[in-house]
Amino acid sequence: MKAKLGLAFLMAVSSLSLSGCVLNVGDHEGKRSHSYWEKQQETNRTNLSKLTIGMARDQVTVLMGTADFSEAYVTQADAGSPKKEVNVLFYRTQWSKGDGKTTKDECTPVVISDNKLVGWGDTAYQKI
Repeated sequence: MKAKLGLAFLMAVSSLSLSGCVLNVGDHEGKRSHSYWEKQQETNRTNLSKLTIGMARDQVTVLMGTADFSEAYVTQADAGSPKKEVNVLFYRTQWSKGDGKTTKDECTPVVISDNKLVGWGDTAYQKI
């Protein structure tokens, strides 16, 4: 009986102590976070203007930093053309929703084919 009572007491104390654990990470709706997203978007737009066709993938990622999203695929080799590796990196450049989450429609795609920059923006993304 004492063991069961002791166990019940321990569980009650544990649950009370854990119930107050809350971590508020925040989102870009707050004043401080909104400022961060504005700066990040501005930095990404500035860095996009420094890109040049033919840059190596490493040069692009050093300049642009870590992408918010990425996609990759390899085309199948045809009789007349070799297979190629295509990577698309998405960088946040415009705010469109107040939901605190970055989405692809708020990003600019950067298209890399066979480790060389072939374009950026919606037109480049649609042409792959």
